[in-house]
Amino acid sequence: MSFAEQCRAWLAAEAGPRQAEAPSYAIFHDRTDAEERALLQRCREWQARRVDAGFGAITWGPEWGGPGLTAAHEREYAAIEAEYAVPERHETLQVTVDLVAPTVHLLGTAAQRERFVRPFLRGDLLCCQLFSEPGAGSDLASLSTRAVRTEDGWRIDGQKVWTSGAQFAEWGLLIARSDPTVRKHAGMTAFLLPMDTPGVEIRPIRQMSGGSTFNEVFLTDVTVSDEYRLGAVGEGWKVALTTLSFERSSSGGVVSAGGGVDDLVRSARARGRADDPRVRVALGEAAVYERAAALWNRRIAEREQAGAAPGAEGSVGKLVWTQNLTRIGRVAADLLGPRILADTGVPDTWGWAEHLLGAPGYRIAGGSDEIQRTIIGERALGLPREPRSAG
Repeated sequence: MSFAEQCRAWLAAEAGPRQAEAPSYAIFHDRTDAEERALLQRCREWQARRVDAGFGAITWGPEWGGPGLTAAHEREYAAIEAEYAVPERHETLQVTVDLVAPTVHLLGTAAQRERFVRPFLRGDLLCCQLFSEPGAGSDLASLSTRAVRTEDGWRIDGQKVWTSGAQFAEWGLLIARSDPTVRKHAGMTAFLLPMDTPGVEIRPIRQMSGGSTFNEVFLTDVTVSDEYRLGAVGEGWKVALTTLSFERSSSGGVVSAGGGVDDLVRSARARGRADDPRVRVALGEAAVYERAAALWNRRIAEREQAGAAPGAEGSVGKLVWTQNLTRIGRVAADLLGPRILADTGVPDTWGWAEHLLGAPGYRIAGGSDEIQRTIIGERALGLPREPRSAG
């Protein structure tokens, strides 16, 4: 039996075929807390079943619960799974599986890998990223959350912001300043923080597109054992770059985020504008960039599976993908005109407003477009470094 046949046989038994449903173009969904938690629970259960059956961690080795197959197998499974009625992928699960699990696997101690990698891959434990701060978003090296060494471990004080899924996660991957006397990139340390630790306060942020999956996280006299330190003292910047590289290289693969070119084509045909030369040029441009992002992510996945550490190529993929999210939204707005402004019950109209409102978020998340261009220029093209403030 071929791999594709194995996938279809298992999915047919576990999920059944996907039924036709009204399309959603939302990038950040407007759900209540109860709805969000119910969806996340379904996602966790499905991820565990996938891993146990050999389809949830396809490129990971048997010691982590995977069959050790190729990135091509992973893409093949994903394409087939899209035909079946499975839970929508949740961002908190994606952060845990695609970003934190590989970071711990790459940089954690043997004990940390043993304790966290497989539970993270199965969704038994969820983790959020405690990186951005009110004064240190894209410029993460300017963070001010402090980690002070104590006799029993570390005491942490500060504030994080825009933390997706903090209210759902059992753990947080935290970057804090452990030495304010050295240059800012050198004085950072990373920790795996239990989110139920006394002194951790989570406050949801209402997004303009609805929903409250983003959060502020306040840390007041939070104590954490040194066994939860990830990497060496002072090497938090290395941990952060590793996680952000995984984030940038995986961002373009978030196929559930927003509308795509096929959706645009359907909207154009429904309004009799598919033969308009100007519309066709816009659709063609969006299709080219959508395909380019998919091919670039395929290249990144194959390089990583071959043992290459994630690098500047992740920034290229993220930049292409996020810019195309904006491009698709603009084409939709041009097609619909004022009909995009109100929910009249007509299909493929108001739904595009959710795309437009959400697209700017991904041009900031994981490093802004400007940060991606700087990374590409300096690390991939070898251009001179931009002037930086002393520190």
